[in-house]
Amino acid sequence: MKKKTTATTPETLLLPTPWAVGTEKILDQLRVAADRGLSLHEVRKRQQIHGFNTLREIKPQSAWAILANQFKNLIVVFLIAASLLALFFGEHIDALAIGAVIVINAAIGFFTELKGARAIESLRKLGSVSSRVRRDSQLHEIPADDLVPGDVVVLEGGDIISADLRLTTASKLEANESILTGESLPVAKDAAALAESTPLAERRNMLFKGTALTRGSGEAVVVGIGMHTELGKISSLVAATEDTATPLEERLNKLGHRLIWLSLALAAFIAVSGIMAGKDVFLMIETAIALAVASIPEGLPIVATIALARGMWRMARRNALIKELAAVETLGATTVICTDKTGTLTENRLTVVELLLDAGKVEFGSGEAGRIRVSDQPVSPKENPVLALALETMVFCNNASLGRQEDGEGKTVGDPLEIALLAAARLGGIERLALLQGRPEIREEAFDSETKLMAAYNQGEDTIQVSVKGAPEAVLETCSTILTEQGAAPFGPEQKNAWARANEEMAAKGLRVLALAAKAVMTKDAAPYENLQFIGLVGFLDPPRADVKEALALCRKAGVKVVMATGDQAVTARTIGHAVGLVDSPTARVITGPELKHAEALSEEEKKDLREIALFARVNPEQKLDLIDIHRQAGAIVAMTGDGVNDAPALKKADIGIAMGIKGTQVAKEASDMILADDAFSSIVYAIEQGRSIFNNIRKFVIYLLSCNLSEIMTVSLASLVGLPLPLLPLQILFLNIVTDVFPALALAAGESNRQIMELPPRPKSEPIVERRHWVLVVAYGLVITASVLGALLLSLTWLGMEREQAVTISFLTLAFAQLWHVFNMRDPQAELVNNIITRNPFVWGALALCTALLALTVYLPGLSAILQVCNPGLKGWFLVAVMSVAPLLAGLLVNAALTMRRVIRA
Repeated sequence: MKKKTTATTPETLLLPTPWAVGTEKILDQLRVAADRGLSLHEVRKRQQIHGFNTLREIKPQSAWAILANQFKNLIVVFLIAASLLALFFGEHIDALAIGAVIVINAAIGFFTELKGARAIESLRKLGSVSSRVRRDSQLHEIPADDLVPGDVVVLEGGDIISADLRLTTASKLEANESILTGESLPVAKDAAALAESTPLAERRNMLFKGTALTRGSGEAVVVGIGMHTELGKISSLVAATEDTATPLEERLNKLGHRLIWLSLALAAFIAVSGIMAGKDVFLMIETAIALAVASIPEGLPIVATIALARGMWRMARRNALIKELAAVETLGATTVICTDKTGTLTENRLTVVELLLDAGKVEFGSGEAGRIRVSDQPVSPKENPVLALALETMVFCNNASLGRQEDGEGKTVGDPLEIALLAAARLGGIERLALLQGRPEIREEAFDSETKLMAAYNQGEDTIQVSVKGAPEAVLETCSTILTEQGAAPFGPEQKNAWARANEEMAAKGLRVLALAAKAVMTKDAAPYENLQFIGLVGFLDPPRADVKEALALCRKAGVKVVMATGDQAVTARTIGHAVGLVDSPTARVITGPELKHAEALSEEEKKDLREIALFARVNPEQKLDLIDIHRQAGAIVAMTGDGVNDAPALKKADIGIAMGIKGTQVAKEASDMILADDAFSSIVYAIEQGRSIFNNIRKFVIYLLSCNLSEIMTVSLASLVGLPLPLLPLQILFLNIVTDVFPALALAAGESNRQIMELPPRPKSEPIVERRHWVLVVAYGLVITASVLGALLLSLTWLGMEREQAVTISFLTLAFAQLWHVFNMRDPQAELVNNIITRNPFVWGALALCTALLALTVYLPGLSAILQVCNPGLKGWFLVAVMSVAPLLAGLLVNAALTMRRVIRA
């Protein structure tokens, strides 16, 4: 079904004041049950009536607008002027030829820019927001565009709100509504009805599209979608958006503008000097304009955009979604990666492997139910009340949904840790839905990153069971008794210390550890974290990713420092850090959150010491901000990973914010520059490699274009100054500008990553595209090509005794092929002579084949040869072209060899 934006018809104007209606009444008006949600049939029916949950989007740039942009160029204006001048002087063939050049140039720019624009638009669509909804009594994760009025949405801290919602339940729920109200502080939310006159900023029972949950959990029903949301009303006032150039594009534009004025001055000088020397006025004006075109690599921004967009697609295929082009450039300069542990360095395949109770260790197998063992003997929760309570606590204190493998019913949705708890309970024959039917949840205390605890209240026959899970040290502190096989027993300091040591032993094995506790209360208003009964410790296995060790070794070679900043325990961080090769010693130093001072309170010596540390444990989001500051103050370019809502400030502050695509919250994804679809560290390393490669490719084709264009200017200028015949005619220059410039440059932009690029240190972010040493190379290459062309011209006139037209053909072909072979000079100095990134690039060979065929047509296709004034050079002429055009390539090989030898001697 084709997606449409919600129409402004009376049928779609639902519930004008939903905040003033009670929870039960709002559900009744929307014809939905909170525990079942809408049926799929009803969803489709409502989508037909109300449309999809999309705002009126700004139209992407049309093909006609992109085509028009090709003529908003000073150089094109000059070409049009030259064409009109040709008509004025009666040179109709030249006028048509220049017109053809304008069309071809516009076509190349149009198709490359269109491809880049559409590629970027497609990439942006990959980062769509999703929502968790209850439909047909099952929890589903769906694209936010598919929400309809009446959908029951399950909420957690970190979610981006995708429609206007009326809360039905809320636990410590807070939302950031600054996008609507301008108030930066989070707003507390609850489900109680309000007066109709309540202003927008005070509607505590409403959540609005575009805002973000900063903490808590709850459920809500959709009351407004698309343009009928508060955000939709604002967006309807917005008519357009302004595109901003990336830093790289700005630098390229600045370079282009400088070259424009330089080339105009040069072209004017050549025109005036030629006219004063008695040469044809129209010829000199046409030559000057053609030289102006030749000297300016007007295709630079277009080719750069294609290079960036292609790099973004490569990264997307390797699970690294880049949201903005500017981030690609920054990635290549990254010097420090601050990464989480779970799911990034490890596989995020959490599995409960053991449960430590007062009576001893319970082991969990995999596969079918019944694989729970004590002392290698199967055990059933029905025969073990302590185990049964532990499994029930795992299920009650949980917001995930576990699909059934045998019949494919439902879908697994939720946090990997909570999914692992449900899977462990299933091994004991305990299912979440069945358990909640008998003892429904009546209250929830959402997980808080400060307390590191979560609690759920479930109604029993006579009492309310409070189930708690959290960090071992936090749970131990709240318990006053411990559950044993004989019942409750006192839980004093000695017992707590013993359990703290048990926690460390489990963590030392590389397990992630969680503690369970419970109690019975009479009212749901009872405090959740007082006088709890300790149950035991749950150990999760999350093995290191197989590719992490190699990726970390590659980072070390590339001069990129990797820092683990995890909320897990110090002993777990050290064990995993050593297992993946992040640190060399199993006793490596770990700094914990409580040991970290605020960045402003640290001395320079302390900051320097912290920059050497690779392992940080039990750190909170605020301390991640400090770590970013500490490294950036030393000039580092920092990439920071994060998944929680509280990580958003650090993701924003880092030079590159990287959100987890699987376990990351919507707030984290919104704040990031890059999203990892697989949460894998190796994807970050690949993205850095691609960032370096893209910048390297851009630098190559910039040097290539500048040296080719400079050779054209110098060839014509020197010939004019010494009184030689013009070695290149205006239309020949324009033809070369299209053929030998654009196609090889595009091929260089599409090149793969150099094998040695991750063995080099990161480049400074402020490093210009063309440094002084590159300008030296540009001038040197330009001189060599110029000498080759003028030498070919002189030899054809003197040694071979050719006529002027044939000699000019020789110089034209020599320059054309010299520029083609010059592409091989763009290999990296440290690369092999034959087997390198240029020779392995199939696009280079394709460009050379295409350009060679086009050049052959200029000689042997009658109509084209007449327009370009090219004739058959003969066997001797072709031999001269072959020898003289290869000379710049040989010179480039000698230069690269000399530079390599110099580095070897210095080393």
